[in-house]
Amino acid sequence: MPLGIAVLTVSDTRSIETDKSGQRIVDFCDSAGHRLILRQIVKDDIEAIRSFVLEAADHPEVSVIIVTGGTGITRRDVTPEALEPLLERHIPGFGELFRWLSYADIGAATIQSRAFAGLVRRKLLFALPGSTGAVELAVESILRPQLDRRTRPCNFAELLERV
Repeated sequence: MPLGIAVLTVSDTRSIETDKSGQRIVDFCDSAGHRLILRQIVKDDIEAIRSFVLEAADHPEVSVIIVTGGTGITRRDVTPEALEPLLERHIPGFGELFRWLSYADIGAATIQSRAFAGLVRRKLLFALPGSTGAVELAVESILRPQLDRRTRPCNFAELLERV
């Protein structure tokens, strides 16, 4: 069953043409049979990030919001600060699992990631690092199976109706 997905890239330097991480998420939408509803790039700015996410959360065709970028620890990385206040429910296992899987690729550097997930206005929100490798890992190891109703014993896609 296709899900409507909104994609946000948080970056001060990327454009649609140079946004490999955002494009990787778009490619996932296509290959998994989901529908891309919204896509945008915004600067590392709390209000700009919140504005897009709230617009996406209010869109009737969007079920999932995927954000890439701004989850590190530098001064410009403000995605968690922008979005965590909007979360109705946290999904701590997402960040934990992402960092555990990431450890195999990048070792202890995974501790620098503040990737997280939760619900915003009953829509799934996933905040991923900005690196293409991190997006690839999250998409293939977590999002692809969890956004597919055929995944057993359970998945996020089938829970959306009940959140």
